[in-house]
Amino acid sequence: MSRVSIDQLIVNSPYEEPCRYWKYDRSTRLFDLETGRRPAGYVVASPDSRSCDDPGVFVEIPLVNRLRPLVRAWRESGYPGVTSVTRRLLEYWTDKEEFETRRFFFCQIEAAETLVWLTEGPEADRVGLEIPSDGGPFPRLCAKMATGSGKTIVMAMVAAWHILNKVAYPRNTRYSRNVLVVAPGLTVRNRLSVLDPEDPENYYESFRIVPSGMMDKLRQGRVLVRNWHALNWETEEKIRNRRGVDKRGARSDEAWVREVLGDMARARNLLVINDEAHHAWRVPSDSKLKGVDKADIKEATRWVGALDRIEKARGIISCCDFSATPFAPSGKHNTEESLFDWIVSDFGLNDAIESGLVKTPRVVIRDDVLPDLKTWRSRLYHIYNDDEVKDDLKRKAEPEDPLPDLVRNGYFLLGFDWRETLRKWQGSRNATPPVMITVANTTETAARIQHAFESGSIAIEELCDPDGILHIDSKVLKAAEEVEEPVVRLADGSGEEGSKRNPTRKEMAERLRQQVDTVGKLGKPGERIRNVISVGMLSEGWDAKTVTHIMGLRAFSSQLLCEQVVGRGLRRTTYEINNETGLFESEYVNIFGVPFTFLPHEGGEDDLPPPPTRPRIPIEPVPEKACHEISWPNIIRIDHGYRPRLSLDWKKLEPLELHAGRTPKIAELAPVVDGREDASRIKTIDLEQLALGNRTQRIAFVVACDVYNRMKPGWTGAKAVLMAQLVGLIDEFVRSDHLRIVPQGTEDDELLRRLVITLNLTQVVWHMKDAIHFRNAESVEPVFDQDRPILSTGDMQRWHTGRPHMPADRCHINFCVYDSGWERTEASVLSRSPQVVAWVKNDHLGFEVLYVEKGVVRKYRPDFLIRFRSGRMLVLEVKGRERKSDRTKRKYMEQWVKAVNEHGGFGHWACDVSRDPGDIGDILARHAGS
Repeated sequence: MSRVSIDQLIVNSPYEEPCRYWKYDRSTRLFDLETGRRPAGYVVASPDSRSCDDPGVFVEIPLVNRLRPLVRAWRESGYPGVTSVTRRLLEYWTDKEEFETRRFFFCQIEAAETLVWLTEGPEADRVGLEIPSDGGPFPRLCAKMATGSGKTIVMAMVAAWHILNKVAYPRNTRYSRNVLVVAPGLTVRNRLSVLDPEDPENYYESFRIVPSGMMDKLRQGRVLVRNWHALNWETEEKIRNRRGVDKRGARSDEAWVREVLGDMARARNLLVINDEAHHAWRVPSDSKLKGVDKADIKEATRWVGALDRIEKARGIISCCDFSATPFAPSGKHNTEESLFDWIVSDFGLNDAIESGLVKTPRVVIRDDVLPDLKTWRSRLYHIYNDDEVKDDLKRKAEPEDPLPDLVRNGYFLLGFDWRETLRKWQGSRNATPPVMITVANTTETAARIQHAFESGSIAIEELCDPDGILHIDSKVLKAAEEVEEPVVRLADGSGEEGSKRNPTRKEMAERLRQQVDTVGKLGKPGERIRNVISVGMLSEGWDAKTVTHIMGLRAFSSQLLCEQVVGRGLRRTTYEINNETGLFESEYVNIFGVPFTFLPHEGGEDDLPPPPTRPRIPIEPVPEKACHEISWPNIIRIDHGYRPRLSLDWKKLEPLELHAGRTPKIAELAPVVDGREDASRIKTIDLEQLALGNRTQRIAFVVACDVYNRMKPGWTGAKAVLMAQLVGLIDEFVRSDHLRIVPQGTEDDELLRRLVITLNLTQVVWHMKDAIHFRNAESVEPVFDQDRPILSTGDMQRWHTGRPHMPADRCHINFCVYDSGWERTEASVLSRSPQVVAWVKNDHLGFEVLYVEKGVVRKYRPDFLIRFRSGRMLVLEVKGRERKSDRTKRKYMEQWVKAVNEHGGFGHWACDVSRDPGDIGDILARHAGS
């Protein structure tokens, strides 16, 4: 149903391909919730979009829209054509159980998959596909990803994919073990240090981008992160104009490359990753680029020119660009609306908003005065464009010059809303305050805004404290971005006010950069900042998550400008799914002055202030509490020894139900002609013939063979005897009513029964394997992970949460994060029980027991690990109503305990289930020992 406004922007899961999107109809001026994927593209301002309610003209990115279905089909068919290393990575990244607590976003997987497909996908699927060049000597591919969608993780994926493949296949020229990452400034460069596998906080381990067993191989490659200033060089003209006695000529490509690459000086055939790649564009030869800043042209020339020199001296096999806004001037359009031609994947800001990856923007749509008579919108919607504001803010003015009334009124309204948010946050004990940011048109306007706050002209006390105001001088900040190392080294070593000398300009720049980089971060220089006033777009890489309000006081004429400004305030604070909807909870940012004609937004008469952000606390081991460390064996499987005569207790055997209606039995296929399906040439695959040739005896034999292969290692007698016994037991099971076909009415159809069993053999195999070994196993032997045979609480990496938590006494971890009041009660008892010396909530620890349910291997993570004074260990599950899957988990947990105890090298272990909030005392007494 069409609607005037949008009441809920988040309509897609962050972990699945978007299947719905909001579409605006320019003719009716209404929104519709469309089914399907939003086409890749961007919006260009039209004459009407600047004067009335018109979102502009949508421009498609045809290459991306062509690639998406190809990559999707490749994904769904199991990634044909890839190397074994690539397959392991792709399957690992998409394993929902492996990343149960923090999965990769769909946009991250899709971006990585697209880059892989273009290299390893079936050649037949890529026939006729051409990626446009930027005119340079090396190929470029661009992933367009909205700010906040996690492109740094994708960079790590791409680097790992290249390095691990090159280590495995050193002669394969498609890959490189040497990766050069180029960033636009020091802020981004420092943030990207996590791409170096040797960095203590590298993403490969902290986000588990590669399996732990592959980290040593990954470290055989090298990742070098540079800001583009480090790639600069002196031109011949600059050398000729150099003053002084130093008249050395320009360095050769070889000498320059050795210096730039450092430890990678001898590397050849590099992979280059450009972050914020919209800075790296070639100056068109047929254009004077009117209106483009000379500094931007210089940066682009130096950046791309440096890569050209590296290509000439060392070779670049591929260049991967990442940017939220990959626009660049071109010879055809001297505007910022020209996208890179080599964009191969796109997940724009609209997609990110609708998937909940970023905060939901809310804009002012009406107020209680006469609206703008041109657009019939509130005058606060695009304040700068108001007739009473634009000329005033464009003029040269002193800081003391008063701001236009509409601007002051806008600040009062937005500021009071900010103050209400502050009070809510203080009530919820948020550690840092919410932040309001202003993006002004000139340095003069920014100075006037700062003076208006500090002088009390805008009388909102909490925003007027000079210690809470951060005025970003773009010129000073740019100087900081070009500094290779921190320079705040004052005479007394303190770096604080009152030192023995005044700081230099570079030292001031570094101080400013450190404040800007740490807004909203506890214990950092920017933790108490509340009011950020900036000119331009703010620094790229600025990742403050506490922004709740934005004031735009500059011209906005394109999607690019809106995205760049608003993107600085859209980073989420939490990434926890609502278990009922499967979607992220909405987080909001309220906006004045940024005309969201180009982007969807939520709006209405009764908009409330943004809800308080739940405080995020770090969960981590505490070194001082190492005496409470708990360790456990890292078991990957359990082998069994069986008694010579196998049997089943048919009375206690769990029945197995197979659902005929959930088993596909017929498929229709059509050939594709000129990109479309030819419905006149349908081919039907009917699996009825499969059942005709698959008698019950044969089904039993096939199942017995699979069970035999799993039991054979633990069988000490004659293998033929084992096989004969299995065939007899399984044949009896398959013919019995212990194997049921549902729904009712299908159980008497013998042909259907055989077909359904044949199509669900894995379930049958695991069901029988479990039934036989739980009944007949005489001994169990654990098999440990060779790389990490023992894990402990000390191995847990820091993570953050906004979930309920409590201090944890006698626990190696600083807090216990609990999921219910029942768990909190149990944790409290464990903290004070005289029988317990150490305990831990099993959250992000890595303690898990493999089990099988409906033919699928899953991971069971019990709730608590407990060590008693006697040295005994207890694995405790908190569970009320028991389901069939819980009984299965418990059987495997008991098997795990038995295997560990029979091994004898890890002390005595037990497992138990708390079924009532008051039974914890009895459980502890039962297992504590002497």
